Amino acid sequence: MLTVNIHEAKTHLSRLVEQAARGESFVIAKAGKPMVKVTALDAPAAGQVRRLGFMEGRIEVPEDFDRMGAAEIERLFASAP
Repeated sequence: MLTVNIHEAKTHLSRLVEQAARGESFVIAKAGKPMVKVTALDAPAAGQVRRLGFMEGRIEVPEDFDRMGAAEIERLFASAP
């Protein structure tokens, strides 16, 4: 992994950020001591926005979904002290 000193990072920040965005993480050091690691965010790219309902029409929820396991739940709570 590439290590750059803080002065070099300031001078070449745009280039370094582009490299990190492509998956080439790097470390910024001060006086030879590693301070931070710069890495790409795991965020969706433009046009790949995560959305709700993407499985609509592909799965079915049973009509009794809200009552499933009701007898077991009742039994568990009824026997509680």
